[in-house]
Parts: sequence; structure tokens; C-alpha cells
Amino acid sequence: MNNITAQIEALPKWAKLLIIFFANALFCLIYRVLRYTETKNTTTLVAGILCIIPIVGLVLAIADFVSEITDNKVKFFAD
Repeated sequence: MNNITAQIEALPKWAKLLIIFFANALFCLIYRVLRYTETKNTTTLVAGILCIIPIVGLVLAIADFVSEITDNKVKFFAD
């Protein structure tokens, strides 16, 4: 595994859910900024920066939590 986000995705599902639940907006910010450095997708960077705003961070954390449960991967604005 070469990149950091692949290592995060390789964690067990329960560990990722705990991280998303307890460090919700912070996880959203860090994950999306790291993902931007790997993919250079500007939308991912903008979504990550917007996680600084509490309501946006909470909405993205809920979306991450749901996508992690259903698809076992963070997908919302994390291309």
C-alpha cells in the first residue's frame, strides 16, 4: 500500500466507524486533504476545507458514516 488513504481504508470496519464517530469533522478534513494530495481532485480539497465549518463537517461525517456502513468506503466528495 503506497498511499495513506489506502492504509486508512485497510483498517477494520469497526475501527473506521469509531474514528468517524468520535473524530467526525476532523477525520473528514484530514481524509479529504490527504485524498486530494493523491488524486489532485479540486472538489475533494474544497469539501475537505469546508469541513472546518461545523455544520458542513457534521453533514459530511454523517455521509461518511453511512457510506462506510453500506459500501465499506468513504465515498461522498472523496474521489
